[in-house]
Amino acid sequence: MRMRVKKWARPELDECPFYVKDPAEMRGKWNRAFEKNAPVHLELGCGKGVSTCLMALENPEVNYIAVDINTSIMGVCKRNAENAYRGKRAVDNLLITNFHIEYIWKFFAPEDVIDRIYISFCNPWDKRPKQAKHRLTHTRQLSFYREFLKDGGEIYFKTDDDTLFHDSLKYFEESGFDISYITYDLHESGFSPNYETEHERMFSSEGVPIKFLIAKKQPKI
Repeated sequence: MRMRVKKWARPELDECPFYVKDPAEMRGKWNRAFEKNAPVHLELGCGKGVSTCLMALENPEVNYIAVDINTSIMGVCKRNAENAYRGKRAVDNLLITNFHIEYIWKFFAPEDVIDRIYISFCNPWDKRPKQAKHRLTHTRQLSFYREFLKDGGEIYFKTDDDTLFHDSLKYFEESGFDISYITYDLHESGFSPNYETEHERMFSSEGVPIKFLIAKKQPKI
């Protein structure tokens, strides 16, 4: 369901110290945008940031970048981050921004050196070629991520969709990634820590098993 436009979102984001207004200007500079030098994790399609904010709060030794396409959604993410950090510390290891993830090569360069990417409950699209290429785990997209994900870096991928998960296994193999962990029922697997997204909670409450894998980037031969 598409979120209604929130008129307050843009003014609040414009005043937010951890919101990046022009992510294209940060290309090649993301590692210098944080207060401290630390590994950088990137979440693609963070939504309202339900899991993102808790993950960033509980892991101060990691810097996080959270991305979604919708300004209204990012406004909610901003408020969720403020609420999560309130009374504990400033939002010092999280940056949020919005852009079209299919064009990620315009916003991230090899110099950005990302340690981990999170992709959770992205649009599964239809498996026909013209539609499938829009998937965030498609080989086309994985080739873009390889440019800035360090060798040995990981992609954490969650979905409720069986077809997307099955097809993504092929995409990762074709793109030079090894699957280091896989489960077809994340909540029964014992994997920890698992930061639950809003969609994850919804699907789990409906009895839908959550598929999850960790793909590790292998160096080019």
